[in-house]
Amino acid sequence: MPKLGMEPIRRDALVKATIAEIGAAQSLDVTVGQIARRAGMSSALAHHYFGGKDQIFLAAMRYILTEYSAEVRRELRLAKSPLKRAEAIVRASFDESCFDPATVSAWMTLYASSRTSTETYRLLVVYQGRLRSNLTHALRPISTDPAGDAETIAALIDGLYLRAALSDGGSSTAASAQALSVLHKLLGETE
Repeated sequence: MPKLGMEPIRRDALVKATIAEIGAAQSLDVTVGQIARRAGMSSALAHHYFGGKDQIFLAAMRYILTEYSAEVRRELRLAKSPLKRAEAIVRASFDESCFDPATVSAWMTLYASSRTSTETYRLLVVYQGRLRSNLTHALRPISTDPAGDAETIAALIDGLYLRAALSDGGSSTAASAQALSVLHKLLGETE
């Protein structure tokens, strides 16, 4: 009989192993057996905890989104004005942790899988909705079109992230600077 408290430890190990395996394969073309081996357990135990590969992947993406959310909150705690709040969201979106190769592969898989999986699509919609909502809230006091500007910045964040993550010369710093520059232009500020 497993020790009390082993389930969360094993689930966490499987989630992290899933991210690592997706990173190694650069796709969701991995098996539960591979994930379980990387986590140091049997595939039967992985199936017991999650049911299947799709559920493990969803748990892995929830983990990545939780880490991203924590970074956004860290940045927002330092922001003292609406503009600084919008800038904080942009900076958090380009944090170096988001550019770990395995994390990039998981994000790419999320976007690709959302076309065929309802649950994955739902998770992507939640992420996009929260990003737009946070940006709209930050921009409301300083923009004439907060929802429109939030939509533009959110789309720009996703596009610049993909470009920086997938190119050899791209960097999170350059992508963040571009997004911040557009934010300032949308608000009519000159740099």
